[in-house]
Amino acid sequence: MRTTVRIIGAAALLLALGLPPLRAAWATPPAGADTQGGRALLPTIQASTVPVILISGIGLLLLTMTNRMGRIVDRTRVYAAMLRKAQGEERRPLEMQLKLTWRRAKIVRLSLTFAVSSMLASAALTIAIFLDAEAHVDLGRVMLVLFLCAIALLVAALLAFLRDIFVSLAALRHEVEQALKP
Repeated sequence: MRTTVRIIGAAALLLALGLPPLRAAWATPPAGADTQGGRALLPTIQASTVPVILISGIGLLLLTMTNRMGRIVDRTRVYAAMLRKAQGEERRPLEMQLKLTWRRAKIVRLSLTFAVSSMLASAALTIAIFLDAEAHVDLGRVMLVLFLCAIALLVAALLAFLRDIFVSLAALRHEVEQALKP
């Protein structure tokens, strides 16, 4: 059964891409094969590829965001340690950098939250697609709302991520200005 589902899934993806040899091969099933179960699921599997691809793409984005968050956390700890040892005029630039890295951490956390929420909406969309097809329940509006939520949350995640880039450039500008002071 699992092998059949994997074959059908791979075939559905290739069929969706419109590969002519696959269309011909799919049209003639092997002798004695149960074609009703597989063919009945084919449109459902094809419809579920969009949210699954979205989940995969968001996963890569999450990898980038979590790496960025790790660097921000490490940098924040370095600034905090340096600030504990600093005295007098050394403290002001370190306090500024510490505040900026804390701000960046909150922005990246927000971006991660949006991205994970988008992934969850995409997963719920995949479930809704299968429920709609197999349980014969009209979930068209639910699927539309889930898809729009997934895309809107992805856009929000990307905007927050872009905001972090601008804040990190402001922090870099501050460091450069401090280094160029006589």
